[in-house]
Amino acid sequence: MSRIAFILLVSGFCLVSCMEKKSNYKSFDDYPVDSLAGLWLNYTPGYTEFAIWSPPAVEVRVNLYEKGNGGEAYENVAMKRGRAGIWKVKIFGDLDGTYYTYQIKIEDNWLDETPGIYAQAVGVNGLRAMVIEMQKTNPDGWENDYGPKINKPSQAILYELHVRDITINPNSGSSKPGKYLGLVEPGTKGPGDVSTAIDHIKELGITHVHLLPAFDHYSIDETKLDSPQFNWGYDPQNYNVPEGSFSADPFNSEVRIGEFKQMVKAFHDNGIGVILDVVYNHTGRTEESNFNQEVPGYYYRHNKDGSYSNASGCGNETASERAMMRKFMVESVKYWAQEYHIDGFRFDLMGIHDIETMNRIATAVKKINPSAIVYGEGWAGGDSPLPEDLRAVKKNTRFMKNVSAFSDDIRDGIKGSVFEAKSTGFVSGAKKQEESIKFGIVGAIYHEQIIYPTVNYSDTVWAEQPWQSVSYVSCHDNNTLFDKLNLSRPKASIADIQAMHKLANAIVLTSQGIPFLHAGVEMMRTKGGEHNSYNLPDSVNQIDWNWKVENKEVFDYYKALIALRKNHSSFWLPSADAVRKHLHFMETQPGLVGYTITGFTNGDTWKEVLVVYNANPKSKNIAIEGEWNIAALGSEINEQGIKKVSGSVDVPGISMLVAFR
Repeated sequence: MSRIAFILLVSGFCLVSCMEKKSNYKSFDDYPVDSLAGLWLNYTPGYTEFAIWSPPAVEVRVNLYEKGNGGEAYENVAMKRGRAGIWKVKIFGDLDGTYYTYQIKIEDNWLDETPGIYAQAVGVNGLRAMVIEMQKTNPDGWENDYGPKINKPSQAILYELHVRDITINPNSGSSKPGKYLGLVEPGTKGPGDVSTAIDHIKELGITHVHLLPAFDHYSIDETKLDSPQFNWGYDPQNYNVPEGSFSADPFNSEVRIGEFKQMVKAFHDNGIGVILDVVYNHTGRTEESNFNQEVPGYYYRHNKDGSYSNASGCGNETASERAMMRKFMVESVKYWAQEYHIDGFRFDLMGIHDIETMNRIATAVKKINPSAIVYGEGWAGGDSPLPEDLRAVKKNTRFMKNVSAFSDDIRDGIKGSVFEAKSTGFVSGAKKQEESIKFGIVGAIYHEQIIYPTVNYSDTVWAEQPWQSVSYVSCHDNNTLFDKLNLSRPKASIADIQAMHKLANAIVLTSQGIPFLHAGVEMMRTKGGEHNSYNLPDSVNQIDWNWKVENKEVFDYYKALIALRKNHSSFWLPSADAVRKHLHFMETQPGLVGYTITGFTNGDTWKEVLVVYNANPKSKNIAIEGEWNIAALGSEINEQGIKKVSGSVDVPGISMLVAFR
C-alpha cells in the first residue's frame, strides 16, 4: 500500500472552499502570521509531519523522491490549509532518508520546487531536502559537548578562517584538504615540521574560531568537487544545513551534518569555541530563491516602485522586521546553537537588520549558551527603506545590550582606510591618529580623556560596554594586513613592515574590546595584493605554511601577545565604569599613545600596568614614576619580566612597551 493511503489530515484545518485568494491581500502586512507556529519538519519513525507558511497559495504539495538529485517524484502529496496561512500534512510510515520538496501554486501557476527555508538536511547542491533522524548524526560524547565558558565577550580572542584555506595547500600535510575534518585533523605538519590545522590554532592560543559561511551556499557545484572551486560563501541557499563541499560526501546529507558536528566537537575538546558567520541579510538568488518559492516577495524589502531594495549590494535585502522573517532568523540561530553547539554568531551586514530582531536573537542565543557571542558589521552595503533609527548599525549598538559591532574606527586608525590602498594609519606613519587609537583602546565607550571630534569616523561614543566593540585591523574583506602595509608604504624595508605588522595587532590585543584576528596574520599572510578574493583560486586564498617558517619571529610574537592578554584580566576589564576608573592615558604625543591601568585587582597578578605604543621610526624616551618590570619591549615578550627600569625607559621605534608592578 502506498504512503498516500496513510495520509492523515491534521485536525482543525479548513476545507478548500475557505481558502483565501491572493487578491484578498492588499499588502504583505495583510498576510496572517503566527510567530509561534511549528514550521520545522517533525520526524518520528511512525510518521513525518510537513508544514509550510504560504498565505497567498491556493494549493501546496509535497513531492517525495528516492534520491537527492535526478529522477522523478514517486509521490505528490497534497497539503491542507489551516489557520494563518499554514499548510500541513502528516504522512505515516518511516520516511528517514526520503528526499522531498515543497511546491506552491499561486493563482494558476505552480512555482519552482523548493526544499523549504526550514530544511535541516539536503541532497547534493541543496535542491531537495531530506527527512532525517538527526540524533544518528551525533558523534560519540555529543551529549556532553560544550564550548569554552567566558564571563565577558572580551575574554574571547577570535580567529577568522575559511574552512578550505587552512589545509588546501599540499604543504599543510593534511589527509583531508579543504574539509571540515581536515581542519581538525591532529598531528599534521608543514615545512620545517611546523604544526598546521588545529594544532597550529591551539599553539597560537586563540579562544574561538570564526568560520566564514559554512551553511549551504550556491556558488560551489558539489557534483564537481574534483575541479578546484573557491568562494567565501556569502550567497546563502539553505540556511540551516552545512555546506556540502567541505564534507567527504555531499551526496549523503548525513555525512555533511555528522562531519560538521565532529569538527565542532574536536574544537571544543581542545578548548576552542566555534563562531558561525551568518548571512541573513540577503539571499544568493532573488526571484529563484527558496524564500520566493514559498511566499513571493514577502521576505524582502522593496522600493516604492516595487523593485527589490538592495542594501546588501547583492541584488536584494531581507525584511527582518516582518514577523515571519524575524521568526525564521531567531529560530535559525537557535537551531545552530542547539543542534550544532555553535558558540556565537557573526552577522554579515548587520546594519540591514532591525534592532528588535537582533535583540531577540541575542536573548534567545544567550538563554541556550550564556557564553555565546553575538556580533556583526554595524553597517550596510547601501541605503535601505528601513528607517535609520531602526537599523542595527554601529551608532545604535547602545540599544543592543548583548550585541557587539566591528570597530572600523580602530581598524583604519591603526593602518589606514580599507578603501584607499595608499592610505596610512598610526603604525604606518599617518599623523593625528592618536585619538582614534585611544577611542579603540577603551572600546568605543565614553572616556573623559578622549577628544571625540578628532576621532576618524565617530565623533561620539557608540558602545555602552567596551566588549561591544570588536577590535581588528584585517579580515577576509579588503587587503590582508601585510598587503595593506606594503601597498601604503611601498618603500619601507621588510623589517619596518614586520614591525608595523606586529604593532598593529599589539594594539588590538591590548585594547578593551573583543580582539579579532584574520587567519594567517600571525605569519604575515599575503594574497598578492588582491583586495577581494571571494571567488579567486586557492593560489590566492590558501595559507602557505612556508610563511610560518619564514616569519617565525612574527608568529612567536603573536603567540606571546595572545598569552599575555589571556593571562591578565587588566586587558579585559569587566565594564565601562571599570575602564573609566582604572585606565588613564598618558599625555599624547605625535605617534605616541600610552596608558596605565591602576587600582584593579580582580585576579590579575599585575597590580599596575603600563602600555606605550610608539609608531615613530625612532626610539622615544618615556618618563616613568617608580620601578617597573618590563614584560614587552621591541620584539621580546616575557611575562615574568625582561628587566627592571625606573625613572625613564626607551621604547624602540614602531613597537610596544608593556610594563607591570
